[in-house]
Amino acid sequence: MADRTVPQSSHGSTEVARDEPENDVQEGSLPLRWLYRATRFLAHSGIETHGIAPIPKEQRLDRRWYQMFFVWFSANMNILSTGTVGPAFFSLGVRDSIIVIIVVDLVVCLIPAFFAVFGPKLGTRAMVQSRFSWGYYGAVIPSALNVFTLQGWLILNCIIGGQTIASVNSHLNDTLGIVIISIISLVVTFFGYRFLHWYESVAWIPNVIAFIVMLALGYPQLRANQSVSVPAPNVSSLLSFGSTLAASMLSWCTISPDYGVYHSPDISSSRIFLYTYLGFVTAGLTAHTMGAAFAAAAPGVPAWNAGFQDSSSVGGLLYSVLIPVGGFGKLLTVLVALSVPSACAPCMYTFSTSFMVIAGCFALVPRWVYILISGGVLIPVAIVGGQTFYTTFVDILGMIGYWSGAFAAIVLIEHVLFRRASFTEDAYPISTWDSARLLPTGIPAIFAFCCACGALVPFMSQAWYVGPVAQDGSGDCGIYVGFVVAALTYAVFRGAECLYMKRRRLSDEHGEEDGVKETKLLRT
Repeated sequence: MADRTVPQSSHGSTEVARDEPENDVQEGSLPLRWLYRATRFLAHSGIETHGIAPIPKEQRLDRRWYQMFFVWFSANMNILSTGTVGPAFFSLGVRDSIIVIIVVDLVVCLIPAFFAVFGPKLGTRAMVQSRFSWGYYGAVIPSALNVFTLQGWLILNCIIGGQTIASVNSHLNDTLGIVIISIISLVVTFFGYRFLHWYESVAWIPNVIAFIVMLALGYPQLRANQSVSVPAPNVSSLLSFGSTLAASMLSWCTISPDYGVYHSPDISSSRIFLYTYLGFVTAGLTAHTMGAAFAAAAPGVPAWNAGFQDSSSVGGLLYSVLIPVGGFGKLLTVLVALSVPSACAPCMYTFSTSFMVIAGCFALVPRWVYILISGGVLIPVAIVGGQTFYTTFVDILGMIGYWSGAFAAIVLIEHVLFRRASFTEDAYPISTWDSARLLPTGIPAIFAFCCACGALVPFMSQAWYVGPVAQDGSGDCGIYVGFVVAALTYAVFRGAECLYMKRRRLSDEHGEEDGVKETKLLRT
């Protein structure tokens, strides 16, 4: 599908670029013609219909770089889910949980923040950019995995939002809440890039207010809980909780480039990185530490424990803390629940673009169709998954972390070692983004990914499988092992490939020179 530039409007802003079907598509099957007619109507209505083609530099004009902070601040300043896993699932005390949270968040947030720089500098979606290391066909692997990963995140977030809404009134249930959150997420995503950025710029406000009120109301109980003795943590629990946190933050690296593709590249990479890193780390530390603190204190506060429902309802815990302020507490709880789409919308948006990268035929289908598909799958699966929240939560996060760690390592090594950390056209010839012949083969990335997957299996610790190393008490270290092995093996395989290609080119050049000499001799 070809991209056509939309003229600049009289007030100086630029319309979001739209994808128009080629003539052969317009003359194709009847369903495709209907889809493109609907797409043209949506485009005329101001809804973004751009697909996966890179955004040309002349269309990357948005200079509101502060949005790079708010989109990730809002997405992570959300209901206190991941932080609660330490006390609720791994039986850690509040101090141990917070130490793990600080260390992991400060380090791991560096990676998705770095990936965010690719968006403004290259104008490429995350999975399109991955073709410059994985190759045209190899990129199918992370794209397909990303589709399942993002749908898993959507399911988890909708479960949390549904539980929160249901906690306000006994006449409501999780199912209704899940449906409400899903529909709001779908609407925000459907309108596209600009509307999503606007929503993220305000969605954090009720959450920050609610968290301040929660701290004010719960401070006595939180302080009293610090003196409660807890069993000494074991290494297995600490590392497994760290892996869960790392997976939750690392998975953003497959998404973060997508939300800067229309922003101007006329800014230093360090500023883009700083805006994004601050958005991730300030929100992540706040939400994770508060989640750990309240989850650890809940067993000692009957009202909180009842709302927490034996560590199965994060939304119920939030509302039970806000009950003392009456109707205002209910209002805050509902507003916090309705802001859950700030985490869902980026997932659903990138779900659609990742789906389009899997195959050329998928790219012919407009992006908004995949958004509707995602919403249709989301609601029934979330309703079923909500019945066993924490088991679902930890299992999904574990699988996300395994592959996203290896993916991040491969893309980082390619950029730093083989592209010399440059964003120039020489380093990234963007015009080759859809050419299997001109892109890298992707063989080193596939080999490195397979090596990483094989190496991490003994270190896995999931409900359905525990590796032999994990059984010996190491906990779940799969994500760390996968990252390191992928980085090392990709550097070796890619270096060997580059050396082989260089020698092959030299051999071909010598062969051509010898051929020219032979021709001259024959002529004389």
